Amino acid sequence: MSSNDIIVSLDIGTSKVRAIIGEVSNGAINIIGVGSADSEGIRKGAIVDIDQTVQSIRNAVDHAERMVGIQISDVYVGIQGNHIALQTNHGVVAVSNEDREIGEDDIERVLQAAKVVALPPEREIINLVPKQYLVDGLEGISDPRGMIGVRLEAEATVVTGAKTAIHNLVRCVEKANLRIAGVILMSLASGQMALTKDEKMMGTVLADIGAGQCTIAIFEGGSITATSTLPIGGEYVTSDISYGLRTQTEQAEKIKQKFGCSLIDDAAEDQKFKVMRMGSNVEKEFSQVDLANIIEPRMQEIFHLIHQEVRRLGYGDKVNGYVLTGGSVVMPGTLALAQSELESSVRIAVPDYIGVRDPAFTSGVGMIQYVSKYMRNRSVSTAKKSANKKTGSTASPKPGLFERLKNMFSEFI
Repeated sequence: MSSNDIIVSLDIGTSKVRAIIGEVSNGAINIIGVGSADSEGIRKGAIVDIDQTVQSIRNAVDHAERMVGIQISDVYVGIQGNHIALQTNHGVVAVSNEDREIGEDDIERVLQAAKVVALPPEREIINLVPKQYLVDGLEGISDPRGMIGVRLEAEATVVTGAKTAIHNLVRCVEKANLRIAGVILMSLASGQMALTKDEKMMGTVLADIGAGQCTIAIFEGGSITATSTLPIGGEYVTSDISYGLRTQTEQAEKIKQKFGCSLIDDAAEDQKFKVMRMGSNVEKEFSQVDLANIIEPRMQEIFHLIHQEVRRLGYGDKVNGYVLTGGSVVMPGTLALAQSELESSVRIAVPDYIGVRDPAFTSGVGMIQYVSKYMRNRSVSTAKKSANKKTGSTASPKPGLFERLKNMFSEFI
C-alpha cells in the first residue's frame, strides 16, 4: 500500500479525538481504519492542557494504527472555533504561457495573489476557497485549466484564524510525533460530505452539534459564506441529566447514550433504568419519560439559539433548509424537535461508509473527501518528491553511473 493512497484525518473534539484512515483508489474513497479516544485537555473545543491533548491524540492514532497495521506519520487536522473569520478577496494575474493556455501554475499564482490580504498580526490564513474564476472578464468559471486567455482572475473566500489557537493545535499534533500535512476548517470538510451541490447553491445551514460547542456554517452560491460557533452542545444535556437525577457525569453520559430521547412524546413510560445517586449507595428507578423531560428543554434551547444565530448573521429568510450533524444529534426524537423549533426542512447527515455510519464521524470523513478533491494534487507531488529523496539515495547512483559511462563511451565513438 503506497503512502500516496492514504489520507489520515484528525478530528480533535471536546469529548472525543478521532483518527480516520482513508484509502483512495481510482478516485474512490474507502475508510479502512478508525481510532477514537476520550478527549482530555479540551474544554468547549479549545485546548486547555497540551500534555493531556497530546496523550489523547496518541491514543486515537494508536487505535487506528492497530486496526490497519500501518504506521501513521502525516495527518490532516481539523480546526474550528469562534476565532474563525471569513473574508472575500480577489486575485489577478497575466497568463504566463506563450500560447495563452491557462495551466496549473497560472491557477497556483492567481490563488497566491488572492491570499494577499491585510491581516492583524495575531491572525493567519488557514484555507483559501475559490468561489469562481474569471478569464478575460468571463465570469462563473469553476475550472479554467486548458482555456485560452490573457488575464486570469479568482474570487475566493479567505479563512483566517487566531495564531495562538492554530499554533497550540499544531504543537499538540507535533508533540504526538505526527507531521501536519494540512489544517482544514471543519465546516468546509463537513460541508463536503454532508451537503449536496444543490444545497450548497440554494442556501443551507450546516449545524455541527458536538459535545462542547455547536458550529454553524452557511453555504450559499456553491461555497461557504458565513460561520459562527455557539458555546453549547451535548455536554450541557449530560450536565442537566447529572443534576436532575443527582448522579455522576460519567453515569449521566452513559444513560443519555442508552436511554436518551429528545422528545417527550417519543419516550416510552415502560422503559425503565436504575441510577446510583450521589451521596448514597441506593439505586433509584427512573423511566425514559423522566429523562426526556430533562433533555427536551435543553435541546429546544440549542435549536432556538441556532435559529437566532442564523438570523443575527443576516440569513433568516435566505435559508432553504438545515442539515444537522455531530455526535449530539443521534438521540431519537432530535429530528422531529429540530423541525418544529427551526420551522424549516431539516435532515441529519450521516457518512455512507462502513464503520463510520454515525453523524459524529461527518467531520473526519469530510476532511478525507475534501483533501482527495482539493488538496490531493499538491500533496501527492510533494509526497512523490520526498519519496524520491528517500529512495533516491540508494537507487539513483546505479543508473547515474551507467549513464555517465555510456556518455563517456559515446564521446569516444
